[in-house]
Amino acid sequence: MSKVRVLVGTRKGAFILSSDGKRERWRISGPHFPGWELYHLKGSPVDPDRLYASQSSGWFGQMIQRSNDGGKTWAPVDNTFVYEGEVGTHQWFDGTPHPWEFKRVWHLEPSLSDPDVVLAGVEDAAMFRTTDGGATWHELTGLRRCDSGSRWSPGAGGLGLHTIVLDPSDPGRIYIAISAAGAFRSDDAGETWRPINRGLRSQYIPDPEAEIGHCVHRIAMHPRRPGVLFMQKHWDVMRTDDAGESWREVSGNLPTDFGFVVDVHAHEPETIYVVPIKSDSEHFPLDGKLQVYRSKTGGDDWEPLTKGLPQGDCYVNVLREAMAVDSLDSCGIYFGTTGGQVYASADSGETWSAIVRDLPAVLSVEVQTLP
Repeated sequence: MSKVRVLVGTRKGAFILSSDGKRERWRISGPHFPGWELYHLKGSPVDPDRLYASQSSGWFGQMIQRSNDGGKTWAPVDNTFVYEGEVGTHQWFDGTPHPWEFKRVWHLEPSLSDPDVVLAGVEDAAMFRTTDGGATWHELTGLRRCDSGSRWSPGAGGLGLHTIVLDPSDPGRIYIAISAAGAFRSDDAGETWRPINRGLRSQYIPDPEAEIGHCVHRIAMHPRRPGVLFMQKHWDVMRTDDAGESWREVSGNLPTDFGFVVDVHAHEPETIYVVPIKSDSEHFPLDGKLQVYRSKTGGDDWEPLTKGLPQGDCYVNVLREAMAVDSLDSCGIYFGTTGGQVYASADSGETWSAIVRDLPAVLSVEVQTLP
């Protein structure tokens, strides 16, 4: 029987949750790296026991950890992230020039073909790559040096490159999202980049339809349809059917289209999930009811999924990295909250249960389906 491993990053350490394919009973390992902020943990799709973790501390800085045994033991790898070439500037909140400064690693994306190759999205927005399992990291400088780089401004959480999506049908194609610059695509393995924000509209920037400046919260893709992507923007749920050349809104009948997460069912490319949050100033569920919304039509038509979720006095948030899906026949959906709960559904969202409670605030959730 297949097994499931859920990797959870929190404000105060990492936790690994394990179960068999029934997903009824869970074993909890952790905290790993207690006291550290764990922005992201992710495993290699080639070698599931090869895990990478990004830990950050206001006192001790940034570290990348690696495990070769599924999280039982960890060791730090090289943590030298240096902007290469002329550093230059980007725009600060008020539009004035601000030097690029490395602060933390937001996202780690292992290669689809080599466990030693990993991409790292960092703040201030840049991309780094290792080809030796983390022993060395080098910046892909074409991103910061693209035509619009000097005009990128941070969102409320910083100028973070927080989403990396690899196209399984084209090794050279990479999608990323930067808050608050927008979405970008590379067709040459990260050497050059261009913005893919046509169709996005953001009323909070001087030109609502500008080429850059949009606060994209998350992008998701089904591997069988790499040209179709779904986006949760600061406001609006969006869809592209042409690899980002154009986007259209699919918020439909959602009660609010502000949120952070979006993900796609493992076996149904038109089934997508979001967690609506009341507003950009009130980061909690509408009316205190925690609801996951599902569309089986690729957007526009949405239904609330509430069975097993608190439907009163619930004021948690679900952050951008905090949802994942497994690939078992009965697709499992997982998400974590800033209240420290990790919820799971073993039936594509019909019913939910908390597989762990009272963790520190959850920053990221990833899931591995193991043989």
